[in-house]
Amino acid sequence: MVNETAPIPLFDLKRQWRQVEADVRAALERVFATQQFILGPEVAALEKECQEYLGVEHAIGVSSGTDALLAALMALNVGPGDEVITTPFTFFATAGVVVRLGARPVFVDIRPDDFNIDPAAVAAALTPRTRAIIPIHLFGQAADMDALREAAGHVPIVEDCCQSIGCRYHGVSTGALGTVGCFSFFPTKNLGAFGDGGLLTTNDAELAQRLRDTRVHGMRPRYVHHFVGGNFRLDAMQAAILRAKLPYLDGWIARRREGAAHYGRLFTEVGLEGIVMPPPELAGRGHVYHQYVVRVPQRDALREFLAGRGIGSEVYYPIALHQQACFASLGYKSGDFPESERATDEVLALPIFPEVEAAERERVVAAMVEFYLGS
Repeated sequence: MVNETAPIPLFDLKRQWRQVEADVRAALERVFATQQFILGPEVAALEKECQEYLGVEHAIGVSSGTDALLAALMALNVGPGDEVITTPFTFFATAGVVVRLGARPVFVDIRPDDFNIDPAAVAAALTPRTRAIIPIHLFGQAADMDALREAAGHVPIVEDCCQSIGCRYHGVSTGALGTVGCFSFFPTKNLGAFGDGGLLTTNDAELAQRLRDTRVHGMRPRYVHHFVGGNFRLDAMQAAILRAKLPYLDGWIARRREGAAHYGRLFTEVGLEGIVMPPPELAGRGHVYHQYVVRVPQRDALREFLAGRGIGSEVYYPIALHQQACFASLGYKSGDFPESERATDEVLALPIFPEVEAAERERVVAAMVEFYLGS
């Protein structure tokens, strides 16, 4: 029985915990018994299971999604004077890691339909200094990888898969479509740890070895350092938790997709079609709905209205990266990327986690009807 007045959170891990508690506790007890907490057999087992799930030759566990992106660029020898093409409509880390290496993020706009990087803009931005391209499979839908690979030529593509685990582009998992894939296991991701964690994927054996070395200070064997890497190791407890959760992932994605379809039907049924623009599912591009992001008019007023009725929502992202003060030296200005800027004004994420009940989604939509139609 759903409480018709209880708050509806944007995300609630407590509901998931009731499902996975026994499996997670058993996994942690296994680690406690070994007293081996960094890398080791649990991480190796997770890597093997992720290889199989994602259909890649190599998977390398790391400390976070940010460190996955950083390690990937380090392994590709990105550094001062280099350029990395990406979009300004993304989480900060995508561009932040580029700057940390002394390279320059070259921003290009997104497409209005899927919020993902525009391959035509990528092609126009390529220069002899371009060392990598980072498309983001934003909100859980794959970028147009065929067009991106054609635009990129021989330039490495670093897939930012931090929101897209389980998404399949024409049947192939994100993370297996470019040179290297970067995943996040932040607790609120579709597959989340109990803290930070990440994963790198590649089908290139030589690159995989460099990535493994990069996560341990460029070291192989012990105390022999071939280059300066970092401390990007995944700990065994996070790996064990992720192994316990991985068998649930496809079921959780199915429920997210069911929830997204339900929202779409409701918007049509209640007369919000044409006011609320739900996320489209583009042919062959998959969507795992890490976030269910709609475009709406009067976004900030609507969000405040929903909050007043105990309904959680979030804006991903309120400020495009080229408008962030820390990137002012790049020389971009407001108006340079109109689609990204329009998205920052219009997007709103609604509750989509697997345990959201149909009646809760109906309450969300009913509140939106009240706001827009006054009934």
